[in-house]
Amino acid sequence: MDNILGFLSPAIIYLIVFILNAGLPGRWVTGYATKENSTEKLRYRLNGIFVLLIMVFLWFLLGYTKIMPWDWLYLHRWHALSGAFCLGIIFTLWIVLPYPPVKKSFFADLYLGRLENPQLWNGRIDAKMYLYLIGAVLLELNVLSFTMHHWMVYKENASPGIFLSAALLTYFLIDYMTFEEVHLYTYDLFAERVGFKLGWGCMVFYPFFYVIALWSTADLPNPHTSTWLLCIYALIFFCGWGLSRGANLQKYFFKKDPKKSFLGIVPEVVTDGQKVLLSNGFWGVSRHINYLGEILMATGIILCVGYPLMIAPWLYPLYYVVLLFPRQIDDDKRCALKYGEMWKAYVKKVPYRIIPYLY
Repeated sequence: MDNILGFLSPAIIYLIVFILNAGLPGRWVTGYATKENSTEKLRYRLNGIFVLLIMVFLWFLLGYTKIMPWDWLYLHRWHALSGAFCLGIIFTLWIVLPYPPVKKSFFADLYLGRLENPQLWNGRIDAKMYLYLIGAVLLELNVLSFTMHHWMVYKENASPGIFLSAALLTYFLIDYMTFEEVHLYTYDLFAERVGFKLGWGCMVFYPFFYVIALWSTADLPNPHTSTWLLCIYALIFFCGWGLSRGANLQKYFFKKDPKKSFLGIVPEVVTDGQKVLLSNGFWGVSRHINYLGEILMATGIILCVGYPLMIAPWLYPLYYVVLLFPRQIDDDKRCALKYGEMWKAYVKKVPYRIIPYLY
């Protein structure tokens, strides 16, 4: 029975999140993406941080009352992964097949999607934001469950690095939900469609792969990583967080008010009199400094678990390299078409793509 429940657990969690997302109070905001074949900006209703906190409270309540062990999701992680995998495939077919083709290739449509910004009830539920929300919720529940498994096995001999890694992942998720509105101005929200990449990615890859460092080490003994090394690893994480969060916030405030300074940085731009490109501050260091931040955060998280020679945890930052470097190339091509000569002027002013002085 537990195996069946484990298989169904992602669907149950995603359904509860849907109900909370639709039913809880939220604030309405105007995003950056526009409605299809229109210049009207899309409206979004945001309450992700409240949904996340309530789901964590429910997990705590189930464990405290002994209805479900603290580490239940860890014990049934393979069944849950299988259930999420199937659910991601079903969602992809449901969100793609009924709609007219966009690409010449059916498989390109299946992977990238056909609908740009599907919403329910005039934006009360936005498909992209909901997908990121369910991924974040299940990821956090996995983080908590995997960490509790380690503690339940080793008790007073548990690894401080496991707890630090879990704390950094939790910080990452709470930060994401706190600044939910900022992400309405990111590439995923205004440039991508909803298909296998986004749907399966958020339902399966996000909640199960991002926890790979804990997945692969929760059953292992304390490696006795020194405190000063853990401090360095945490510093790597927060350096990455500063770059990523700082860059996204600077772009967000600039798009809201191009004349407003951010952290004392007065905006400088490259412009043709109509279009503008932010070219100083974080965006003057490299053209995608936020990507470097994401890689550094992932590196700090996986180093904390204390097994630097183990291959599995390194798959997490490697994934960001494989994802973000090609995305940078695609984004630069898109910007070159959109901005023309202005983009060439920006590239001349900001020559580095992701890593300052290296790439």
